[in-house]
Amino acid sequence: MNTPATAALPVAVIGAGPVGLAAAARLLERGIEPLVLESGARAGTAVREWGHVRLFSPWAEVVDPAAEKLLAPTGWVRPDDAAYPSGADWAQRYLQPLADALGTRVRYGATVTGVARAGRDRVVDADRDAQPFTVQLTTADGREERLAARAVIDASGTWTTPNPLGGDGLPALGERAAAARVTYRVPDLRDPAQRARYAGKRTAVVGTGASAFTALALLAELAAAQPDTHAVWVLRRGIGAATFGGGDADQLPARGALGLRAKAAVEAGHASAVTGFRAEAVEPDGGRLVLVAEDGRRTEPVDEVIVLTGFRPDLSFLTELRLGLDDRLQAPVALAPLIDPNVHSCGTVYPHGVRELSHPEQGVHLVGMKSYGRAPTFLALTGYEQVRSVAAALAGDTEAAGRVELTLPETGVCGGAGLFDAPAAAEADGGGCCASPASGAAPTGAC
Repeated sequence: MNTPATAALPVAVIGAGPVGLAAAARLLERGIEPLVLESGARAGTAVREWGHVRLFSPWAEVVDPAAEKLLAPTGWVRPDDAAYPSGADWAQRYLQPLADALGTRVRYGATVTGVARAGRDRVVDADRDAQPFTVQLTTADGREERLAARAVIDASGTWTTPNPLGGDGLPALGERAAAARVTYRVPDLRDPAQRARYAGKRTAVVGTGASAFTALALLAELAAAQPDTHAVWVLRRGIGAATFGGGDADQLPARGALGLRAKAAVEAGHASAVTGFRAEAVEPDGGRLVLVAEDGRRTEPVDEVIVLTGFRPDLSFLTELRLGLDDRLQAPVALAPLIDPNVHSCGTVYPHGVRELSHPEQGVHLVGMKSYGRAPTFLALTGYEQVRSVAAALAGDTEAAGRVELTLPETGVCGGAGLFDAPAAAEADGGGCCASPASGAAPTGAC
């Protein structure tokens, strides 16, 4: 148990995205001082990178109640609950005002490079739980610092670690060499440079989820203006009844509409599908690229490759902590069976809290998209419920920590796309971020 001196320390929150900032608001609500460490120069750094994406979820579902209370005295005006924000809207109209309300409790340009127990490496047992945490970071000007914390909430998301092209989870042979023409983000075709990159070109889109649908729909729109524009849609599985989601039956209407747009792109001939294709290599071909499958099949030559096969958590700075992670999903052991995409669709994942998010290392909690590891079925509302429970537990309110205060919309038509909020992962066997891209534009963190 923490000593009185340790209990007086702040809780370190890694990441000033939607869930990290909600965690800070929940901690303050409980009288616990947070210190939010954000690697970027502004709040919602990862969200801003997909600012051109419109969410599946309306404003009513992406504003945390405790955060709204914190914002109220500042004169903040809540957006229309029924409207669907873009990532840029979310960052500018909610995340940055929330970070501003937190003031000096948010540190920008602070990249966490390691977390450990003070004076105890991973091996040492003696008095381990009585020690505070040491958080090592690098500042924007390259200086190294160490901070002490009573607990650590990692809400750094997965946006910075997209899955590679290779069907076995490794980079395909030649993938790194072809990096100039391979991207892991849905392009913003409003940007003239990005538009020129894909206009009149053949582009391989690898993935079967919301991000892939967005890319297919955008390229189809571009093809209407530039007839030589074509997408080669590469799927690791076949095309079935659930491939394009629930359509008009989807209880997230914007997500259903996006699936229908992707289906229309295929039916109109703007995209040709290559199914059962697990990439093993990328080979140059006369100034273009060819994808080679594990079974030896080869795609037609393409000019560009957009890889949208999900995300995975960056655990590199947590190696000195004793984490209990599922060996497949890299999610907390108690949470993994509840979110396993081999078993569950998004409609069967129920709200959860500190019990499912705890680790052998007491006082450490991975929350938001990072808590889901490689599973792709995450909503911002889920993250808000997670940090409400964690903050209650840190305050010693076990009754509130164990209580469920969230009812998620049920839907049985998630299919491979999953239930996302943000530029979600693309494969059912991939990962995602937090907030659901709608049919607006194009799109990981961090949430």
